[in-house]
Amino acid sequence: MRDVIPLTPSRQVVHRPKPPRPIPRPAVQTATTAASQDTLSDHVSLEIPDGDEWAYLRPGLPRQTLRRLRRGHWKIQAELDMHGMTQNQARYALVAFLDECSRYGARCVCVIHGRGLGSKNHEPVLKLKVGNWLAQRHDVLAFCQATPEYGGRGAVLVLLKSTV
Repeated sequence: MRDVIPLTPSRQVVHRPKPPRPIPRPAVQTATTAASQDTLSDHVSLEIPDGDEWAYLRPGLPRQTLRRLRRGHWKIQAELDMHGMTQNQARYALVAFLDECSRYGARCVCVIHGRGLGSKNHEPVLKLKVGNWLAQRHDVLAFCQATPEYGGRGAVLVLLKSTV
């Protein structure tokens, strides 16, 4: 040990521990949630061109609504992180989350579906499913790809109907 020379500060490597993964909160199933979950179909196809920004606007609403959502006009009031969930778990969690948000009057929420980096082909598994499920909900007015600060291509901002 006497012959050991300490590393200079420029050659030292600092290893920082990875932050812990979020643990999904178990939702309490209600009759409404179960009924809502059964009405969401995996066979409805929402057209989303590759490479383009992902967005949806309920027919009949002004395009200004989507523009305002993209620009952060509404404050994000709740967030759902779907990392590590299967498709069935994600569908159930999304329905329960949106039902709870509607019940408490949340107007703008963020759904983090991930970019698929941990999947077999490194492709998003939940992204298209989440978009299709959201488009089928009567309480969803619009959604768009989140800004980088909220998850970018791995998340969507969702505008819900006002319950007040």
